[in-house]
Amino acid sequence: MEMAENVKAGVDSLFEGNRFVRACLRRPVDRTPVWFLRQAGRYMQEYREVRKHHTLVEICKQPELAAEVTITAAEKLGVDAAIIFADLLLPLEPMGLPFEFQAGEGPVVHHPVRSAEDVRALRTDKAADLAYVARAIEKVARHFGDRLGIIGFCGAPYTLASYMIEGSGSRNYVHTKQLMYGDTAAWHTLLDKLITVLTEFCRLQVQAGADVIQVFDSWIGSLGVADYRDYAFEASKRLVRAVQEMGVPVIYFGVETTALLGEMAATGADVIGLDWRQPLDEGWRAVGHGHAVQGNLDPITLFAPLEILAVRVKEVLRAAAGRPGHIFNLGHGIVPGTPVENVQAVVGMVREFRLEEANG
Repeated sequence: MEMAENVKAGVDSLFEGNRFVRACLRRPVDRTPVWFLRQAGRYMQEYREVRKHHTLVEICKQPELAAEVTITAAEKLGVDAAIIFADLLLPLEPMGLPFEFQAGEGPVVHHPVRSAEDVRALRTDKAADLAYVARAIEKVARHFGDRLGIIGFCGAPYTLASYMIEGSGSRNYVHTKQLMYGDTAAWHTLLDKLITVLTEFCRLQVQAGADVIQVFDSWIGSLGVADYRDYAFEASKRLVRAVQEMGVPVIYFGVETTALLGEMAATGADVIGLDWRQPLDEGWRAVGHGHAVQGNLDPITLFAPLEILAVRVKEVLRAAAGRPGHIFNLGHGIVPGTPVENVQAVVGMVREFRLEEANG
């Protein structure tokens, strides 16, 4: 935590520097920064036009396209940060585990990792193959300069391990937990290999111009507290600290994590993402005010009439109580069909809200 507190120190004058990065480091800001998970996606016509000609993976692997959809979404919405368009599973391919997206099924790994032998076969020396993501970040960073925060990201070790083992989406994570419980040595070897690859992947992104790295632990809510401590915490902590040593703050985000927030904060991540299942002030107390927080509007609220949406946005902002370190976001990603004008309206609501109103 102390390391990241000194990141991008520059000068101490009030509000100098990028609003989004300042908030990540719990420094004063002129207003609450706002961005959205999945802000580039199928709900936006410009993205759908690109998808008519390219698959998701093709967009990820062509820096010009990845930069284009990243920039278009950030500019159209008027947000304070641009997250690079990429996919959590990209690191699997250089590890020797190809995957594809199947219509109606999402990502599918055709040869899941199910044994110690499968784990041993995974490579850790090809992270440089992911340089196309770094090239996209370079283009986005060059376009925005210091106007917006640039967010790179990766999946957390537990979530990526689960994808590798399950082979696709899962309700119960039976195969993951069988390996986790039944061959703990293989499980930890798998996490070690992931940390090696993810650390280098993040390094490429930071060197290319990412101001912040977000670590997505999308499936961490499948674990109870004891299992998180025993089988996931240390790996997440190692990855968080490795990225912080590169000189950038880390956002650690998961879903259905109400019971895990204190444990997630113990990784030392600078910012903890909160989903929408509890009020923001309760989540922040669980995290501890020594961390910034990100969130936490229910993404489906974006379908509500504007008068209801305005009430919910202000509830989140008032719950933050003007404390430095709040980044407004959704509690998960924007879903297909979301009205773009409602997303833009939320940005306007956050911009118009003044911190002195927080207790009003």
